[in-house]
Amino acid sequence: MSRNAREFACRREAVFEVLADGWLYPSWVVGASRMRDVELTWPRPESRLHHSVGMWPAVIDDVTVSLDWSPPRRAVFQAKGWPIGEATVTIDVKRRGGGCVVRLQEEPAAGPARWVPRFLTEPLLLWRNAESLRRLAFLAEGREYRGESRTFG
Repeated sequence: MSRNAREFACRREAVFEVLADGWLYPSWVVGASRMRDVELTWPRPESRLHHSVGMWPAVIDDVTVSLDWSPPRRAVFQAKGWPIGEATVTIDVKRRGGGCVVRLQEEPAAGPARWVPRFLTEPLLLWRNAESLRRLAFLAEGREYRGESRTFG
């Protein structure tokens, strides 16, 4: 299991506004290359993001499913990336001072990735998820800085 945390200079609600906009998914998730569709019910549980992973021409179409949506504190997604497998991604957000701390945890859930020893996968996941959190921070902080943040409801 990979765990990363980062302090954000924004309110927790700004983080969830970015997460709620499924079209932004490839902007912050390292490895996601494009969006194909976002279900109208996103991010309610069982709704889906239809995305692709990889670089052209080796692009795989797949989906991410929302498992838990509890703003402004927690979101859980099942990210699919076959033939590699699936991962459960948990995002916990806690208030800290004038901003928040965002923790991203990723755990293999199905497929070949579950059988690869963690000492091989952990360094890559830690790096990838640190970059994903960095990108998410840019989006959430930028939206609040420019006055675009709205009350999440």
